[in-house]
Amino acid sequence: MTRPLDRRAELGEFLRSRRARLRPEELGLPDHGSRRRVPGLRREELALLAGVSVDHYIRLEQGRTLHFSEAVLDAVARALRLDPVERAHLYRLARPWPDGDAAPGARERQRVRPGLQRLLDSASDVPAYIVGRNTDVLAWNRLAAALITDFGALPPRQRNLARLVFLDEGMRSLYADWPGKASDVAAYLRLDAGRHPDDPQTAELIAELTASGPEFGTLWAEHRIKDKTHGRYVYRHPAVGTLDLGFETLRLPDDPDQALIAHTVESGSPSETALHLLAAWAQESLPTR
Repeated sequence: MTRPLDRRAELGEFLRSRRARLRPEELGLPDHGSRRRVPGLRREELALLAGVSVDHYIRLEQGRTLHFSEAVLDAVARALRLDPVERAHLYRLARPWPDGDAAPGARERQRVRPGLQRLLDSASDVPAYIVGRNTDVLAWNRLAAALITDFGALPPRQRNLARLVFLDEGMRSLYADWPGKASDVAAYLRLDAGRHPDDPQTAELIAELTASGPEFGTLWAEHRIKDKTHGRYVYRHPAVGTLDLGFETLRLPDDPDQALIAHTVESGSPSETALHLLAAWAQESLPTR
């Protein structure tokens, strides 16, 4: 079985990636014209900005201990100019088992309540689906299946957004900006891995995607973190053409690891017409769940 991710290694790589994107001159630090072996801030400069000792910061970046105070983590987050999602990611990695995380081995198979499935099915004019841990697609309505792929026809293991985006050639033509979609999925998976770094299924998925080709590995090495909140994607559907759709994400209060994603469309737009055509196509072409 694939070994779980190393929380200490993840923490160090994340901090180094965030140091690398900062420039001394942007932060009011003298550069002295010296040549740098690595891009971005040195550890000593970051420690100075954070107001902590160099040794203390080095111990954090090297993961020598996972019991750092909130004051230290807040200072480092400010110095690195982390956004709220990145700051939460830092806390998860640097402080073991924060609220909402379970201990290793305590994972149970995620299930979607029947009432939520009925909610999806009742939204017949809105593509909607539920994503769980590791980007697994747990539930969907017929219009989401028509828009993205017929999830019900796939083996359960393949009902996974990361596997679909990186391993299914059809996804490359479906998304007008496939590189942007791939980057978003990798960043969301990285965020999820930070929530459950000891989940062996996460490590197995990452290993599989890394072995599939250089594209995922390159994105994964960036340590980009992004939650799925709201935004838009342009789809090039083989049956109805172009659809420019927004999306909104709702986290389930009793299971934050489940997110309901619902697409939206601008009223009176060509995409609304295409979405109506897609609904009619789905009614004829896809079986009822």
